[in-house]
Amino acid sequence: MDVCVVGGCGRVGLPLGIALASRGLSVVLYDIDATAVDTVNAAVLPFAEHGAAELLAEAVAAGRLVATTEPSSVGRADALIVVVGTPVDEHLNPDLGAVPRAIERGAEHLRDGQLIVLRSTVYPGVTALTERLLSGRGLDVDVAFCPERIAEGKAMTELFELPQIVAARTPQALDRAEKLFRTLTDSIVRLEPEEAELAKLFTNTWRYLKFAAANQFWMMANDFGLDFARIRHAVTFDYPRADDLPMPGFAAGPCLLKDTMQLAAFNRNNFVLGHSAMLINEGLPLYLVSRLEDRFDLSGLTVGILGMAFKGGSDDSRDSLAYKLRKILTLKARETLCTDPFVRDDRFLPLDEVLKRADLLIIAAPHPQYADLETDTPLIDMWGLTGTGVLV
Repeated sequence: MDVCVVGGCGRVGLPLGIALASRGLSVVLYDIDATAVDTVNAAVLPFAEHGAAELLAEAVAAGRLVATTEPSSVGRADALIVVVGTPVDEHLNPDLGAVPRAIERGAEHLRDGQLIVLRSTVYPGVTALTERLLSGRGLDVDVAFCPERIAEGKAMTELFELPQIVAARTPQALDRAEKLFRTLTDSIVRLEPEEAELAKLFTNTWRYLKFAAANQFWMMANDFGLDFARIRHAVTFDYPRADDLPMPGFAAGPCLLKDTMQLAAFNRNNFVLGHSAMLINEGLPLYLVSRLEDRFDLSGLTVGILGMAFKGGSDDSRDSLAYKLRKILTLKARETLCTDPFVRDDRFLPLDEVLKRADLLIIAAPHPQYADLETDTPLIDMWGLTGTGVLV
């Protein structure tokens, strides 16, 4: 095989494997999730990813893409790409062992001459740690760090269009990694490993900080009875220096908070901006409910939460702040109902039923299905999805 993707049936690994296979490479996806492996081998996507289903079916039918739970698969390919989650612990400190554990699981099958590419977002120094780990096992391999940069739902476009950061300690490893990713894109940026590790953390943290700024501005405007959407329009209209000011909304998901906290840990927890952003973004559900309590007697109302994914148009509910909102409303409201057109959960109700039963509606995830809702029930839309302002 040309490439083995470790963690290959997940939301990052599978689109990458499909993209590489679509360019003619032979790809094996190694994953410990047997259900996901069976699903992929049946040419079925285990999650939503625009444009991937047809390419997956073609790659599986042509024999260019196969999934397996067999650890020995890591030794079958010239290049090994490690794509695993890199969580923080209960104290918001990085788990430095996630990538090494993934490699150790199949380490006995690795062989000299392979290219080992780390693609997960990692704490600075994990690439060097991996180099020492492999060297300590007597392996003569090339190691590179080439972080993923895609947004969920856009992988099959962005893998081919976005510049790819490529980093390695030696010229040979750098050249091999660049050659591999030029299969997907001609736009390559070369860095040292530690530079690339920080570049990826800076990227996600910058987005988190921007969302926090927008959310803080929204709170300020709300507290003075002003509509932030109108203010933001004036700020950004034909004014390019402010056109990256987002609308408010829940800044959640498996990356932004986690990577902001990794960066804080790297800087000895001396990261005032990052910690402030966490307090703002994570505190948004509490702020929203407190504003609602000023307007409504929640104890007598049934509240419907529209959208439980962490972002609009997605079926991914990981670390979604909609669940924190639901937890708070469970204590405050008479009843809390949830619905989502993409996220599957037996506790969720059809949209029509929620619209019928709720006394108050909150758009928690800006799914496009909610933009044209027809309802006489009070609707809270902090995203500005319905075009009626964001004053709460």
